[in-house]
Amino acid sequence: MTATPPAGSETGTAEPGGAPPPARRRAIVILTAVALVAFLADLLTKHFALLALSDREPVKLLGGAVYLSLTRNSGAAWGIGGDHTWVFPLITIGVVGWIGWMALRLRSLPWAVSLGLVLGGALGNLGDRIFRAPGHFVGHVVDMISLFDPYGQVWPVFNLADSSLLCGVVLAVVLELTGRQRDGSRLGRDKSADAVPAGQRERA
Repeated sequence: MTATPPAGSETGTAEPGGAPPPARRRAIVILTAVALVAFLADLLTKHFALLALSDREPVKLLGGAVYLSLTRNSGAAWGIGGDHTWVFPLITIGVVGWIGWMALRLRSLPWAVSLGLVLGGALGNLGDRIFRAPGHFVGHVVDMISLFDPYGQVWPVFNLADSSLLCGVVLAVVLELTGRQRDGSRLGRDKSADAVPAGQRERA
């Protein structure tokens, strides 16, 4: 006789009253916390960059490996798409909606970190697009970090939101390549387990 798993167990069933299972609650908490930290860190660094770097030459750090150089970017990396600034907020809103949809079945903590980084970075730059000059939904993003050159000739000048986005995307690619699913399962492991007959698994 097979025992019935308790309500709200790690199998993903909802608890009494419609509450989400513990695994999903933990994942949502981690996603929200990571996104909030990334967003606030980006907001604060942009605020201090505007105070400390306006109307001055780039600040050289680490022997020239890093420069603090305040710029305002109307487009993507290297100013690409600068004549169509209004497109970027729409793309970002789509990304935020996609993350919200993904969160409906999220159980994996690594995926929660990845999506939280992407969400925090997306919201950081979205805030610039909506609220900064020259106007709503056409605002220029505040960037301040340049690698190996003070004016972004080697690598585009970026901010913490860009770094958060990049780290989140790289982590997502790693999770996909290793078969880790957003519901907490492991693709390769599940398939290999299903391929072995039950009797052989018991004897092993």
